[in-house]
Amino acid sequence: MGEVNAGAANAAQDNLIPTVKYTIAVSSGKGGVGKSTVAVNLAVGLALQGARVGLMDADVYGPNVPMMMGVRTPPQQKDGKLLPAESHGVKLISMGFPVFARYRTPIEAFGRWALLGYQVPILISGELTTSVQVIDLPPGTGDAQLSIGQLVPLTGAVIVTTPQAVALHDSRKGLAMFQKINVPVLGIIENMSFFICGKCGERTEIFSTGGGERAAEKLGVPFLGRIPIDPAIRVGSDNGMPIVVADPASPQAQAFMNICSMISSRIRGAACETDSPKPIESLMQKIKRPLGGK
Repeated sequence: MGEVNAGAANAAQDNLIPTVKYTIAVSSGKGGVGKSTVAVNLAVGLALQGARVGLMDADVYGPNVPMMMGVRTPPQQKDGKLLPAESHGVKLISMGFPVFARYRTPIEAFGRWALLGYQVPILISGELTTSVQVIDLPPGTGDAQLSIGQLVPLTGAVIVTTPQAVALHDSRKGLAMFQKINVPVLGIIENMSFFICGKCGERTEIFSTGGGERAAEKLGVPFLGRIPIDPAIRVGSDNGMPIVVADPASPQAQAFMNICSMISSRIRGAACETDSPKPIESLMQKIKRPLGGK
């Protein structure tokens, strides 16, 4: 647990969301690996295990978490604060909500500055009083991801990959990104790991096998588990019913729940002391600060 404590201590230096105890980033070296689906099921799974969970959809270029969570009522404003939406026991904030529509164009047009100048201050202005905050990062390992990591105090990060041989390359990029901002990697999840035929029960490794586990071994980080590829997971995401809720007894849901337990054990006991909320001037100084600056 030493590396997690180090990450918590780093986060405590400049905590912009002091009402959150643990903050977990869900990341991927590239798009198309099911990162948002994993983030949603982890958030709901942790809530089912008894944690008070928030989910911040920081994937500004494709904020589809509200659809995956089946949100009926968008965030509301009250007394100058944003009240997060709630679904499946998880508090949720996302640029995908219509209330943020006016911010979409400048973010897409101006990239990093708009991402930091608009989204992060808005998202952290919500009343996020949770024990665990899951953050669905944009895919990739570029400037935007590094910037979010600098602004939001992270207890640790989870890297989502697929079984192909290129998994090691993508995971290495993710590990290097989090090392740059002194955030410990809690582990690697191999998504779309295998397919079980519903008729004959035969197992097929559609995208090869073992890439995520080999990547974790070579990079020296924990391997958190495999998630199968299954139509039920996709249907649940389309219908706003994550598989851990739609079919909790299924092997797919159990795979997610086992990973939730492993993540909980990785962050349990981490000292996450917080400072008082920082004024907006402090936030703007961090936005203007060059990447990697002190």
